[in-house]
Amino acid sequence: MSSERRFNESPNHFMVLDAIARGMKKIDSISKVTKLSKDEVELIVNDLVTQKILIKNVKKGFFGNKKVEFHIAETGMKILNSKKQELAEKSERLQQLYESGDRSQVQSFMDSNRMWIPMMLFSGIMNMMFFASMMSFMGMGMNPAESAMTEGQVDQTGAGTAEDAGATADSGDTGASEMDTGGGDFGGFDAGGFGDF
Repeated sequence: MSSERRFNESPNHFMVLDAIARGMKKIDSISKVTKLSKDEVELIVNDLVTQKILIKNVKKGFFGNKKVEFHIAETGMKILNSKKQELAEKSERLQQLYESGDRSQVQSFMDSNRMWIPMMLFSGIMNMMFFASMMSFMGMGMNPAESAMTEGQVDQTGAGTAEDAGATADSGDTGASEMDTGGGDFGGFDAGGFGDF
């Protein structure tokens, strides 16, 4: 019973569960997408298997190696969907508070729900651009878990810091040099017509 309570209060358990629901079957791939250590993912996965939320499949690989894969059980899917619904409602509430401009209510909400922010970002429940702008509005820094979830995501949308914009403008480099083909002749290549085979 205590492990079930701990699971319900653990965003990392839900991130691992969500990763598996998305098709990640191995510890390495789960660790990579969740940005959690392999050891932590292994502990969480074992806990979820014990609770019958995940199903562990052991297959024989080449040369007799064992290949371990994890799949989400029906119970696990129900629990995950229920938690995602709850977090979606919290995310909507946070957005309403942010749009009202009431810093004290946003701060209060963040204080009581901050541990779930990485899960909301990972699952796409909360928009990363919204989160970054809200943190800026509040003058708050991201914790390591939040930073890991937004790493590279905010920059890919073209939004960077003022320093990034200044560095780009100062360099005068348009990026064309990265696309230089070296003057090679790529003509004459016929990619079509496999009729001769």
